Amino acid sequence: MTTQQLPDRFRWPVAVAHEFSVPAARVWDVISMPGNLEPCHPFCVKNPVEVWPGPDSRDEIFYLSGWVFQRRFFNWIDGVGYDLEIGRRGGRQSCVSWRIRPVDEQTSALKITAFPFVLQGVPVAIRWLPHLLRIRPVLRSYLDAVLRGFDWYITRNEPVPRDQFGKHPWFSASN
Repeated sequence: MTTQQLPDRFRWPVAVAHEFSVPAARVWDVISMPGNLEPCHPFCVKNPVEVWPGPDSRDEIFYLSGWVFQRRFFNWIDGVGYDLEIGRRGGRQSCVSWRIRPVDEQTSALKITAFPFVLQGVPVAIRWLPHLLRIRPVLRSYLDAVLRGFDWYITRNEPVPRDQFGKHPWFSASN
């Protein structure tokens, strides 16, 4: 297990948590399986894996919108979660933290915290309004849909339909 701190350069994270009616070990089994985004992510077309598992894991996510992001994991904590950088290959990277918390023996919670790179270079006095009015709500709706997609897969043991929880302005295909 490797642990590394999330970079200090990120401010104003956006976090969403979801409770699952299964033990934490089941949630870990799903989020740690290679290519887990393909059956669980409502905006993912495919999720090819380059290296898996562990702190040097790398994969890609092909979104319905046509965007392709690479994920590079730098922390991997068995049974608990991981931290990763995500973004376009060669582009600026956001950081994302996934953490599982047992609630009781049959219930657990998964929390995704995103530290978006968007607006990080803009002075605070200017960026707070666009962050508050646009970035935060759109990112929250995205993270909520991702967590609901994992719940769908875990509960039904079948892939989540694309755009199952509504279209997303960044990651769904345009009409």
